[in-house]
Amino acid sequence: MELILKEDVKNLGFKNDVVNVKPGYGRNYLIPQGIAVLATPSNIKVMNENLKQAAHKASKLLKDATELAEAIGDMVMEIKAKAGETGRIFGAVTSLQVSDALKAKGFEVDRKRITIPNDVKSLGEYEATIILHKQVTHKVKFVVIAE
Repeated sequence: MELILKEDVKNLGFKNDVVNVKPGYGRNYLIPQGIAVLATPSNIKVMNENLKQAAHKASKLLKDATELAEAIGDMVMEIKAKAGETGRIFGAVTSLQVSDALKAKGFEVDRKRITIPNDVKSLGEYEATIILHKQVTHKVKFVVIAE
């Protein structure tokens, strides 16, 4: 019995794979659970069209992420923080402040996509990584200055 998988199944196949299974396994488990559908010619056409559209969307997202990384470029941002006389700041600079600084420059980046490798607890120059796409990451520099 040929089926098209709607999701990944361990030891059987991945989403959108056409697999051959025993009739009882397909009829009694995979189809009723919504994990698979019969591999009829119409279902195969629908699957191929969905794959084509998903590939188009993925290429557009990758292109947009690459353009955003190029637009940000080697920009250095300034982030103001209250600091003591020794140069240590009160609190820490987080991805939220980096996101706000990017927003002030005209770039909309979600704070959950920004990672700062070390704790930023003193004045100075640091680097953050922005994950714009699963294939596109960009490093952005920022300077922490006293208010």
